[in-house]
Amino acid sequence: MPQFVLLCRDKPDSLALRMETRPAHLEYFQSFGNKLLLGGPMLDGKGDPIGSMLVIEAEDEGKARAIAAEDPYNKAGLFADVGVIPFKTVIENFSTD
Repeated sequence: MPQFVLLCRDKPDSLALRMETRPAHLEYFQSFGNKLLLGGPMLDGKGDPIGSMLVIEAEDEGKARAIAAEDPYNKAGLFADVGVIPFKTVIENFSTD
């Protein structure tokens, strides 16, 4: 199945909104099971979240965009911009430690 990177940058000074919406965001992406290959926050130099990066499998780019559009973070107005980029895993080295 095709893979896509969802690259989502937060609006400035939006940490409170991110933290408030985080449980719904996590629940939403947990519902995709093994179609969500990787995900987590992007961080600034202080270690504070400034966006999200996820790698997800979807039927096509339209479906990947629909997934991004329904993200509770996006629906809450957290993101300044959202990119959906086709991706192909070539190297996979996930530790179980």
